[in-house]
Amino acid sequence: MLKILFSNSEYAKPADIALLFLRVGVGLTMMLGHGWGKLTGFGERAAGFSDPIGLGSTLSMAMAVFAEFFCSLGLILGVFTRFSVIPLMSTMLVAFFIVHSEDPFRRKELALVYLIPFITIFFTGAGKYSIDYYINKWFGK
Repeated sequence: MLKILFSNSEYAKPADIALLFLRVGVGLTMMLGHGWGKLTGFGERAAGFSDPIGLGSTLSMAMAVFAEFFCSLGLILGVFTRFSVIPLMSTMLVAFFIVHSEDPFRRKELALVYLIPFITIFFTGAGKYSIDYYINKWFGK
């Protein structure tokens, strides 16, 4: 029984499947629910986008699009996964602590709900069902 609970080899398959579902689920939700609208409406929305860290509205929106759309795509595919979640974590931290700092918890909790799986994936990696796994396998890790 202890072998089943603590093994990292033959019993890792359920964890890898769970990581696949987590990556794809949170990645698609972020990409389609947040990134796609910003990407397709960039021209109309960039000038009026919030500038929470003083980089200018257009650059702030471009960074949000990069994280929410393109990094989410990397997360879904499991390619450079740990690097992909860093901009996503940063975006959620800015949303939680700066953009929604004065809002009630109910308004800012979504950023926290996204942040938790991004942190989890940062520490666990993408799992076996990812491009990262095959890159590591091909390069002899």
